Amino acid sequence: MKHKIFLIVATFVAWTLLFILQKPVFLLVYDGGLTDLWPVVGHGLPLDLSMAGYLTVIPALVLLLSDLPLAVFRRPSADRWWRLALAAYFGVASVAVALSFVANMGLYAYWRFPLDSTPVFFLTSSPADALASISWGQGLMALVGLVLVVALISLVFHLLYLKAFRQKGKRKVWPVVVELLLLASLFLPIRGGVTVSSMNTGKVYFSHHSVLNHAAVNPLFSFMESMSHQEDFASQYRFMDDAEAHRIVADLNRPVGSANHTQVLRCEQPDVYVVILESFSDTVMHTLAEGMDGRKWPVTPNLNKLSEEGIFFRNFYANSFRTDRGLLSILMGYPAPSVVSLMKYPKKTAALPSIASHLAKAGYGLEYYYGGDADFTNMRSFLVNQGFSSIISDVDFPVSARLSKWGVPDNLLFQRVEKELKVERPSRPMMRVIQTSSSHEPFDVPPGYMQDKTLNAFAFVDSYLGDFVKSLRKTDRWDRSLVVIVPDHLGAWPEEIDNFKPWRFHCPMIWTGGAIEKPMVVDTYASQQDIAATLLAQLGLPHNDLLFSKDIFDASIPHYAFFLMNDGIGFIDTDNTMIYDNKLGRTVIDEGRQKGKNLQRGKALLQVLFDDIAQR
Repeated sequence: MKHKIFLIVATFVAWTLLFILQKPVFLLVYDGGLTDLWPVVGHGLPLDLSMAGYLTVIPALVLLLSDLPLAVFRRPSADRWWRLALAAYFGVASVAVALSFVANMGLYAYWRFPLDSTPVFFLTSSPADALASISWGQGLMALVGLVLVVALISLVFHLLYLKAFRQKGKRKVWPVVVELLLLASLFLPIRGGVTVSSMNTGKVYFSHHSVLNHAAVNPLFSFMESMSHQEDFASQYRFMDDAEAHRIVADLNRPVGSANHTQVLRCEQPDVYVVILESFSDTVMHTLAEGMDGRKWPVTPNLNKLSEEGIFFRNFYANSFRTDRGLLSILMGYPAPSVVSLMKYPKKTAALPSIASHLAKAGYGLEYYYGGDADFTNMRSFLVNQGFSSIISDVDFPVSARLSKWGVPDNLLFQRVEKELKVERPSRPMMRVIQTSSSHEPFDVPPGYMQDKTLNAFAFVDSYLGDFVKSLRKTDRWDRSLVVIVPDHLGAWPEEIDNFKPWRFHCPMIWTGGAIEKPMVVDTYASQQDIAATLLAQLGLPHNDLLFSKDIFDASIPHYAFFLMNDGIGFIDTDNTMIYDNKLGRTVIDEGRQKGKNLQRGKALLQVLFDDIAQR
């Protein structure tokens, strides 16, 4: 029985050490060395202890029950069942811990934040698309890593529990009391002490260098925390009194002068083409890269040319970091929260107004083109609820056309739109959304543009975007066409950049087409959530129900760019660039002539956003 007391303590210590061992591996891969290992281990220890406590509860309970002086537990055959129960538990626990570690190591390269519930949503909605970014080599490495980690954990606990039920002797009461006390004491590391606040990932953040904070986070704890907070919208992000938050947000949307709207279109009901570019950034537009001939060339010559020929929004920002979030902002004028995918909740997105729903009321036809799986991340219900009557996706192309991991490459997608435009003669104005995918990892497009694989994918998409606009220009539709070009989310170039840098979210938005009055550069600060109100205002349609969207061309209201990263707030206007790290609990960037101006505004906007989500 004394041996079982030792086992409870040893189990807790073993889990803790296994979690600590993950940290040097993470640092070697993502920080290039072990210089900051001890601060990372020290600050991350509370989360590791908490997770170790969770994982020790069941073994401690089994060991306690096996020692209770009751007849049913004293049968010799009972020991075999206790051994089987523990073996099954440690099998499941080792797989869970290994999966969290391997997934965190693999996904961090793309997302730059610790593991959360996002992969579960992607995998459950469409496993094939969720795995499309992973190459065979990466998949094999992940599988090997998973097997090795599971084997290591299983071996540790097999050795610990090898003699757990072999010791015989007279059963005593005091060891049972000690085991019970040890089981109860696990509450302390699980909760993080006896203070008012319970354990959370933010408690381990300690550095201005985000990689070190993320290295300190226990990935399994981060995942569990994210899963448990998915639907508790009303209690999240409580920075201030609700009345104060709503007052601040009301001031953000209140006119500061007389109405001063600028009309930039020369026709009343143009056909609208919204081209959503996968992962493009403002940075990639200004990048020169080595072409196949060894010379330096612009990566996006067509996009650059279109920015000069149409309306270029120079201070424009993405709202978020994933396509499912970005589509919400672009099409619905709703600042997409980073910590939850609202596409997962069709009931809530169905209650939100959108560009499409307003245009449908105005007599527009609605079509959506996407080369991938329209059922990925609940996209189909999201689009149908807005009123899209025609959704063209991968299944509408021949099997031979589905050449990439994401489905149909963008050259065939654009060509499909061009072909249909040549034969269609609609009797009413149309809105067509074209969502690209070829510039998504793993960037599997044909070579021939740039030597760098990632930049080659951007150049590939840019080339066929240019061809599409040229094709449209040659038709009689051009004079009544408005083409809105915008990325879906923050950019994928340059690689391995910090999410807490404002330029990471800086992205191009270009309006072109014959419906444009004249070329211009717009310096107003704005973000994707403002597209909806701006477009509807140009079309003379009401947009008062778009609570978070602003008309960029209305000089009478305050203008700003608002964006969210996991887990932080970005808020930029002409006076102040502010980024707040919610995990760290402090402002990490505060620049401009009025430092501190936007902190409360950003917090209030996020708080009111979650109030609105909870009420939908």
